[in-house]
Amino acid sequence: MFKKICLTALSAVSVFAMHSAEVNVNNSDLELSARLDMGQFSDNIEPDTIFLGAKYLNADERHSDVRSIDDYQELNFLMQREVSTDFRLGIGAKLNHTKDFVSIPFGVEVVYKLPVTSIIPFYVGASLYAAPEVLSLDKADSFLEYRVTLEAEVIQNAFITAGYRHMDTNYERGDVEYNESLYFGLKVLF
Repeated sequence: MFKKICLTALSAVSVFAMHSAEVNVNNSDLELSARLDMGQFSDNIEPDTIFLGAKYLNADERHSDVRSIDDYQELNFLMQREVSTDFRLGIGAKLNHTKDFVSIPFGVEVVYKLPVTSIIPFYVGASLYAAPEVLSLDKADSFLEYRVTLEAEVIQNAFITAGYRHMDTNYERGDVEYNESLYFGLKVLF
């Protein structure tokens, strides 16, 4: 099953004109994500402002507080604007799912280019998404996710990423820390 998902994700990267594709790993988790820049498909939308994406996380029990954990899938939407040449701000929504958990969190994302005078540009990013009880479906009670990343653009449009993610999938029967871990990865812009 895992091989099929990886092959499908790699095929999608080559078929579509994606704005970004990202792979994040640590000793036991694998995260695949992709975002389409809708400005590439429509002249009515400015480039780098509206994104549709998907994410898949194959998480391990070692980074959770439960014994058995199901894979996490997500569809996401982000509207973003450039506040200054070094700062981007975005607001978005997600539809996420695990076995008995569905929620629709809203959130914010920021990216800041560090004013480091080196030949490799560095970026700091952060995101916060939350879904209260009213936006939690199935057996879900609430959802909270926050991330912090540091990216280095080693080649134009190719990044090495290091980050921290914390995801709480709180159920009606009790709170579950779905995943809390450090990771590193690669990100490519198209």
